[in-house]
Amino acid sequence: MAERGPDIFAAPPPPDLTGDQEACKRQIYEAMSPRRRRFVDRMGYEAWDPFQKPKEPMDIRQDTSGRTTQELVRLFLQEKSRETGEAPGNAYSQGALDCALGVVNKDEKYRGVYEFCLWYNELLKRSGK
Repeated sequence: MAERGPDIFAAPPPPDLTGDQEACKRQIYEAMSPRRRRFVDRMGYEAWDPFQKPKEPMDIRQDTSGRTTQELVRLFLQEKSRETGEAPGNAYSQGALDCALGVVNKDEKYRGVYEFCLWYNELLKRSGK
């Protein structure tokens, strides 16, 4: 079996709540309309976090390593330039930017791209290429 890379899209576990927060959570749930309760029930009451912080603006969102999209792309392109001795083209750079945005935003499309690349690399190794 091919070794899988780290789960770059892993969601953080729900936070542990204090007794007061748990009581407040129950009050919020009981005050909800039946339609909103069904939404919470579908995701699971335990996984629901009514105290979650709002999403950060796009320019300061970070991946699991704490880097922004711009930092990831800059670091990647610098390393590739050093390896090849030439600057990558526009299409190459745009592809790197698209992937970085997908990873930081946890876009399911890029999980597929990432896992396919891991699988394809392993396939090439097995076939001696």
